[in-house]
Amino acid sequence: MSPDTPTPVPGVLADDAAFDAMLRAGVSLVLTDPNLPDNPIVYVNDAFSRVTGYERSAAIGRNCRFLQGPDSDPDQVRLLREAIAARREISVDLLNYRADGRPFRNRLLVAPVHGPDGEVTHFLGIQKALSEEEARRAANASPDLALREIQHRVKNHLAMIVGLIRLHARGGSADPESLVRRVESLQLLYEELSAAGFANRGERIPLEAYLSRVANAVAHLDGRAGISVQFRADHALVSVDLAARLGLLLSEIVTNALEHAFTGRESGTVDIRLTAAEDGRLTLIVADDGIGLAPGTAWPDMASMGGRIAIQLVEGMGADLSVTSGPAGTRIALDVPTEIGNDHPATTP
Repeated sequence: MSPDTPTPVPGVLADDAAFDAMLRAGVSLVLTDPNLPDNPIVYVNDAFSRVTGYERSAAIGRNCRFLQGPDSDPDQVRLLREAIAARREISVDLLNYRADGRPFRNRLLVAPVHGPDGEVTHFLGIQKALSEEEARRAANASPDLALREIQHRVKNHLAMIVGLIRLHARGGSADPESLVRRVESLQLLYEELSAAGFANRGERIPLEAYLSRVANAVAHLDGRAGISVQFRADHALVSVDLAARLGLLLSEIVTNALEHAFTGRESGTVDIRLTAAEDGRLTLIVADDGIGLAPGTAWPDMASMGGRIAIQLVEGMGADLSVTSGPAGTRIALDVPTEIGNDHPATTP
């Protein structure tokens, strides 16, 4: 056993078991906003569509009750409704219906997500479709410990995202579209942590693999023909917390570049480079060959929510940020200090 391998604790589910269970179980994530009329869904992951048969577009904007049907237990529905009204956590086994009308037993964990002011900003739902055997045992079974472990981890990181958005939003609920893009970065993080060969490292993941997925996802969503996003990286194992912050920050930077750096141009390049020093320090550079920042403007722009979120992420990592811009493009460099307990990264050619 290596020095970095967590020591098993009796009665506590290990990280690898928790994330392996999530991967095998096809756990779906749902996010609702109780500050909007009828507490509608504002985010679902791909597993939700696989489990329920409803595409994302058919679920967003609706209350989760559309999954209920004629044989859904009214007592379980009432308990769920009362818990949401009271802003408290609850777990229920509920008969739901897929898009094609077929019923399935759904093990549902619902938990409130609190903003920086302590108010509930969203509800996180983690769903698992039970097998026939699991459904037969459901009456006397408590919700899976694995799902509770996943719920705890997801809720903590989701709270950071929601807290950042709420902190910098100018009144009212966070814009659902703004929230969704950042939640997608979190979803990629958990998929990466769950991937084969990564879970046995505990809550430490190969940063280069995760940031590559974030960059590709942003390029796919916000890019256009003629604009190339290139990614090169050294190998570095980092904590999930640090990876989450770096992933969110990279998403902000690349999104901003794709939206503004190439105005009036048909082609261009966004070059992303992650380097890892032997002492554990990380340097993340995002450079574009676009039109540069407009005279008198700066990035991060403190007048925008994205800019203010970027500043808070940088400060939360204790990192140094430098920005240079001119007619040849913009270069953003982030220097992240050695993480406590960080594995010395093994660089790749």
